[in-house]
Amino acid sequence: MFPPMSPRPVALVTGASAGIGRVYAQRLAARGHDLLLVARDGDRLRALCAELSAAHGVQAEAMVADLSADAGIAAVATRVRDEPRLAVLVNNAGFGTRGVIGKADRDGQARMLRLHVQAVHELTQAALPGMRARQRGWIITVASVASWVPAPGNVNYNSTKAYQRMYCEALALELAGSGVHVQAVCPGFTYSEFHDRLGTGRTGLPQWSFLPAERVVDESLAHAAANGGPVLVPGKRWKVLSFVARNFLWVLGPLRQRYRRD
Repeated sequence: MFPPMSPRPVALVTGASAGIGRVYAQRLAARGHDLLLVARDGDRLRALCAELSAAHGVQAEAMVADLSADAGIAAVATRVRDEPRLAVLVNNAGFGTRGVIGKADRDGQARMLRLHVQAVHELTQAALPGMRARQRGWIITVASVASWVPAPGNVNYNSTKAYQRMYCEALALELAGSGVHVQAVCPGFTYSEFHDRLGTGRTGLPQWSFLPAERVVDESLAHAAANGGPVLVPGKRWKVLSFVARNFLWVLGPLRQRYRRD
């Protein structure tokens, strides 16, 4: 637990040990936030906390937890409720899978649902009473451009990202005028460990379509500072592609047919 009298606001970032989550931690530390960083990899997490504390003079606490498990969700939600200086919650933790639902690993799909849906909801719900009482705060959830694409082979990933985006859009309406703001940031392909963990790497994907994680986070935080709307798509190309996905889903017809034959 952080000392309660510190003047610095606290930012909690899930999935903070790598990729987009790591960059959020770096940027928020540079802006003077104490950090509560959550991930499963304790060694990487503690090393990051030490690095950011030394570089920026902030307090950084590592909390090792698996947010795809009920016990991990409960532990972090309790920590969120008990933090009186929480100013920013970044729901970033996530992972992808591949394969049609009829053949997909049941445990892996259940873990994804808990992480992308249950954890996001419970941590957000835990943060809201304190933020509303203080009349300030930001809740940022890392969704995806995939939230607009009903893609076979990624059914639960895309569906849970759509849940995250819609959750933020609806919650923003509930919180209007409260001083608490909500953002679903919907990146496209991003240079991170996501595709490596998926087992596919970036082979066969157009390199021009990848954004640096720094670009995604910087646009997200700039959008938040400007009190922008509840949905952000970083990058001009991905803004165009997301518009196409929202309005011209008929182009996915051949892809649907291929998976229907599998």
